[in-house]
Amino acid sequence: MQMVAALVSGKLKCVDLTNTLSPDFPVIVLPAEFGQCAPFRVETLSRYDENGPAWYWNNITMNEHTGTHFDAPAHWVTGKDLPDNTVDAVPVSDFVAPAVVVDISAEAGADADFVLTRAYLEDWEARNGKIPTRHWVALRTDWYKRVGTPDYLNFKKDGAHSPGPDAGAMEFLVHERDCIGLAVETVGTDAGQASHFNPPLPAHSILHGNGRYGLQCLTNLDKLPTFGAMIVAAPLKIEGGSGSPLRVFALFDAE
Repeated sequence: MQMVAALVSGKLKCVDLTNTLSPDFPVIVLPAEFGQCAPFRVETLSRYDENGPAWYWNNITMNEHTGTHFDAPAHWVTGKDLPDNTVDAVPVSDFVAPAVVVDISAEAGADADFVLTRAYLEDWEARNGKIPTRHWVALRTDWYKRVGTPDYLNFKKDGAHSPGPDAGAMEFLVHERDCIGLAVETVGTDAGQASHFNPPLPAHSILHGNGRYGLQCLTNLDKLPTFGAMIVAAPLKIEGGSGSPLRVFALFDAE
């Protein structure tokens, strides 16, 4: 009842963390030898016309990992044999979880290839407080401000360039801080050059191998407090799905 009263009174602030899904929103680009993520496509069936005089509706097609989206453990080979590893099997209680926002926007602004390390996180905790268990760790990079420009994917001749964690940071967050998952504003939870890391792609590998989740292509993380926000991130209930586009929002005390 207190939460309902806070919502009605406006004391509980709600912030949209979702980018608008459109045919123009970019998707991750893999090496040419692999299958590619399909962008969002929309086909109008009728709009109050001869095909349907009183209704408007569209057919839509997309990849599970298009736009602001959720990664289930089954998305990665390390999580393929875990129980409850697809979006339809994830416990619904995991879709509502608190968040801690780690601001690396200055570092990412200065270096698109900024790598988040355990040492950085330990120093951050010394200044801000310990990362609580079962929280989303949301990396604020202000990357969402690049949406609509080539700098969002930031794709060069040698691949994409965007910030992300190394293996030490992910082992720390998963095994010592028991995070529920990693939430980012970039197109993937891994750094753009993470295929060259040792081990490669540590965010995907460590998160999903331990039954944790990813949120990608978020927006407005700069509008959230460091502690105290609750993220609601419920993917479509796709049978056997590896992930899903979704509407993500955060609630927190506005006072």
